[in-house]
Amino acid sequence: MMEGTVKEGYAHSDLTSKIIGCAYEVHKELGPGFLEKVYEAALLHELRSQGLRAEAQSPIPVRYKGAVVGDYFADILVEGAVVVEIKASEALSSIHEAQLLHYLKASGIEVGLLLNFGRPSVQVKRMVRSKSKTD
Repeated sequence: MMEGTVKEGYAHSDLTSKIIGCAYEVHKELGPGFLEKVYEAALLHELRSQGLRAEAQSPIPVRYKGAVVGDYFADILVEGAVVVEIKASEALSSIHEAQLLHYLKASGIEVGLLLNFGRPSVQVKRMVRSKSKTD
């Protein structure tokens, strides 16, 4: 698990840096205090205006022992490669982090961003799932 705005040496580091830049732009314009759906719509608009392929509430199949057992709906899926989970709370918690890690593991996607717009400055948690032998 990695945290911060610029970390090199992992999959999609350039893409996550662009997404984080878009999140800062959204927060600069809107500030804290809105519901998650408002930030989701604004971030989706900003990502697309930057030329990125971004889908809101994109279904990601969850697999269990090779069988699809349900769907997780990512707040935003960017370029089919990075799951973005949006929060608008006072602070990120270990529950939020565990939620994103489970989504990454279940979906097979390697990189996720947890973005919290509920603070005076956007809070960013970048998470990279280690590939296991079963992936």
